[in-house]
Amino acid sequence: MKLLNVPVIDIAPFRLGGEGDKRAVARAVDQACRDIGFLVIRGHGVAPELIARTREVSRAFFDLPLAEKARVARPSIDVTRGYTGVDEESLARSRDPNAYGSDLNESFMIGPVDPPPADYAHAPAAGKHFAPNIWPERPAELREVWTGYYRAMGSLAELLMRIFAMALELPERYFDDKVDRHISRLRVRNYPAQATPPKPGQIRAGAHSDYGSLTILAAEDKPGGLQVCNAAGEWVDVPILPDCFIINIGDLLARWTNDTWVSTLHRVVNPPLNAGEDSRRQSLVFFHNPNYDAVIDNLIPGTLAKYPPTTSGEHLRALYVATQNA
Repeated sequence: MKLLNVPVIDIAPFRLGGEGDKRAVARAVDQACRDIGFLVIRGHGVAPELIARTREVSRAFFDLPLAEKARVARPSIDVTRGYTGVDEESLARSRDPNAYGSDLNESFMIGPVDPPPADYAHAPAAGKHFAPNIWPERPAELREVWTGYYRAMGSLAELLMRIFAMALELPERYFDDKVDRHISRLRVRNYPAQATPPKPGQIRAGAHSDYGSLTILAAEDKPGGLQVCNAAGEWVDVPILPDCFIINIGDLLARWTNDTWVSTLHRVVNPPLNAGEDSRRQSLVFFHNPNYDAVIDNLIPGTLAKYPPTTSGEHLRALYVATQNA
């Protein structure tokens, strides 16, 4: 029977246990990735203090006047850095170019904080995946805190890719040399309290699937939250639990597994109209993406490939551009 709700999985036995413990975790993760594409993890080893500090400095940034945030605005649609304001993006357009409405959130994002050697970072195939980060003047500590959080998420993503490898019956370190120069993004989304009713059909984040290998989300338990569309076509709430991360696989990993694993539609819904200031919500989102030159081809033996080979970099660039409001 397929999972219709998002499971909670303790990954500490994989981090700290023996071979049998690792395989038990991998089996549970495999079922989640096949059935619903989402899981909630505990036992991840990331310091709660780092998560709390990242939330704090991020909230301080979004509290700045719009004119100050605009000084670090995203420079172009193919550079995934900087500030994006409310109404400037429509995630639903990555699936449907004619999707209606802009998303009711603002965000700030960075890319790699420890770039690889210049001959790799600036090779023609690298495109703008290693474009320099854009940092605000205030809060002064944001750069240091976000850099630490980015590195922690990169390490957690590497661990998750090892779990995924075992779940796919590959060698545990199969993905190591495909993610050692990853082009991941850290993006914090601020969902403001809604002082006026949204336009018809407009929500905080339209229905979409993520683009890369996996997403690590630290969400807040506030009105107007994350929902996932399960195998029965029902929208179900994703549980928000203390000291846990929400993990979902993206289009790239689904393609890599020849759709054996599912990249599931999800959305962020509006809060009740009377929710007031308590409905402000902030999400720390780490979009993990393999090295730009990692070849994405069918990993599942005995299956006819549904997609032609591509690379991580080409796959991601096409989807980044599709979601921007001209």
